[in-house]
Amino acid sequence: MDFDFNIVFGVVKLFDIKVINWEDFFQLLIRFALNLAVTMVLVRVLYYQASKRKDYLFTFLLISSTVFLLCFLLESVKLQLGFAFGLFAIFGIIRYRTTQIPIKEMTYLFMILGLSVINALSSKKVSYAELAVTNFILIAITWGLERVWLLKHESSKLIVYEKIDLIKPEKYEEMLQDLSQRTGLVINRAEVGKVNFLRDTAEIIIYYYDDHPSNVTAFDLNDSDLN
Repeated sequence: MDFDFNIVFGVVKLFDIKVINWEDFFQLLIRFALNLAVTMVLVRVLYYQASKRKDYLFTFLLISSTVFLLCFLLESVKLQLGFAFGLFAIFGIIRYRTTQIPIKEMTYLFMILGLSVINALSSKKVSYAELAVTNFILIAITWGLERVWLLKHESSKLIVYEKIDLIKPEKYEEMLQDLSQRTGLVINRAEVGKVNFLRDTAEIIIYYYDDHPSNVTAFDLNDSDLN
């Protein structure tokens, strides 16, 4: 049964624009609350517990809220599907100037963008129950991947390494063995970053499995400095 908000609250206009449209206002609150709750579960409960990266936590929450409000408030333009794909295209070519986004963080970003667009632009033909189930499915899949299937998390550490004679590609296995012996970790792989021949040191990221993840990416090498 439809409820006529205009009859109860009346319609007040300022310069031919409604001061408040109660039906759209309550719809905004409900949809935004749903989108924010889902985003918090994805990035605060699932992503942050696995990666411990506060920088991306900040980014995901703000991008999700901004995209949702942008889509919801511009829905009346009636671009809808084209507008949604346009957003994906824009964010697909964006590169942050300070750092690039690793593949896992990019996946979370794409998922958050998709959910924000869905929650904002779904038509009245889509019930709130269908909308909630759609969000729940993505949460369930993400939870399954993070907490059930991928029980072991690949952690990483940044090491300043002085044996630069071992950073050559042909001595890669020897370097891994040396790093494993000196750190006491079972190292899966390693990436060589900056090399300082004046001090005979190199920055190396080592990767190993651990139940308590600690993550450093290859892009963090650009922010470090050998003093």
